[in-house]
Amino acid sequence: MARKSSLLKRAAIAVVSVIAIYVLLNASVSRSLPSSSDLPRQLIREEDEEGQAPTQPRVKIYMYDLPRRFTYGLIEQHSIARGGSNKPVADVTTLKYPGHQHMHEWYLFSDLNKPELDRSGSPIVRVMDPADADLFYVPVFSSLSLIVNAGRPVEPGSGYSDEKMQEGLMDWLEGQEWWRRNQGRDHVIPAGDPNALYRILDRVKNAVLLVADFGRLRPDQGSFVKDVVIPYSHRVNLYNGEIGVEDRNTLLFFMGNRYRKDGGKVRDLLFQVLEKEEDVTIKHGTQSRENRRAATKGMHTSKFCLNPAGDTPSACRLFDSIVSLCVPVIVSDSIELPFEDVIDYRKFSIFVEANAALEPGFLVKMLRNIETKKILEYQKEMKSVRRYYDYGNPNGAVKEIWRQVSQKLPLIKLMSNRDKRLVLRNLTEPNCSCLCTNQTGLLTSI
Repeated sequence: MARKSSLLKRAAIAVVSVIAIYVLLNASVSRSLPSSSDLPRQLIREEDEEGQAPTQPRVKIYMYDLPRRFTYGLIEQHSIARGGSNKPVADVTTLKYPGHQHMHEWYLFSDLNKPELDRSGSPIVRVMDPADADLFYVPVFSSLSLIVNAGRPVEPGSGYSDEKMQEGLMDWLEGQEWWRRNQGRDHVIPAGDPNALYRILDRVKNAVLLVADFGRLRPDQGSFVKDVVIPYSHRVNLYNGEIGVEDRNTLLFFMGNRYRKDGGKVRDLLFQVLEKEEDVTIKHGTQSRENRRAATKGMHTSKFCLNPAGDTPSACRLFDSIVSLCVPVIVSDSIELPFEDVIDYRKFSIFVEANAALEPGFLVKMLRNIETKKILEYQKEMKSVRRYYDYGNPNGAVKEIWRQVSQKLPLIKLMSNRDKRLVLRNLTEPNCSCLCTNQTGLLTSI
């Protein structure tokens, strides 16, 4: 018994000794380590006042000081074509950009011209030295240039030429060392209208293109990998009322050009199917101040708003619907949408395959069967996301576009460095060094 007691004592002493040695060593090591105050600030994971992890360093963007003819000069040309004075304005800041669905180029340009104190929370910061820049912004008003002479005959040898503007822009860019350095890969260019920069698109396709509709871009020109899908600027007023259907007596509303080309031919067919339905308003109308007022009233008093394809898969009408809290009914099989990395459109939109929508009675029957509770859920979701489509909102479309642009930087650096070390190759097989979406054509929802 005494022997067993002795063994227990020796074991206890050994355990205590091990613990004591561990404590001494731990104290010694702790004294040898630097405190957080001794560490460089960039190695410390600091938290803000709300305990949130710090945001990533802001991407540095240099905005080119383009010649006047590519920016403010286009506003003057647009005015001249409509009877305005042909004398250059002394103070360009007094010029008013004409309102249309492609005002993104004006808002992005204006944002980068603001003092940094007025750009709080932006994921990008403007730098004044190109040597410091991660990316380069080319602030050309490419969509405005396209419509300067829209529908207006131009006498030979006179008037404004969008084609000449494009060629002049390309000549200017190719004269810049920063463009030549990476063949334009680290440049950001607005090309919102599907036909913007069409003449030089093959020469700027390496750049990050800000595109509202991929419908006119070939696969070798536009890509989700490098480009950013942006929203059209909404043309109707925001709906300021509360969520509800009490004042929305129309089931389905549409007002727009009935006759379109290509995929837009579905519009005329939809007119034929829907125009005799009692609780459906479907009208032919082109862009005008009066028609915008009528569209505003129609969208604000309807439960659902029809969004068919036009000449291209997308149109500004979708964003008019969202800011009106009118549930979008999208009949455009090839449509691509902005900000889908953070927005699930199924939560507030109804997608209907074109052939199904053209079946007599199918669309209205489906919409009539949607309960009020579900419509309110759609409206609540639209109200929470509509800032993403509002270019005038400080936390709206501009900030979201810059966020998506900033996310392209790692890929731009990868591709630029890769190109510099690759030898010229003649590929006999498809190049799959890209990300591809579902190509099956199978519908996952209606």
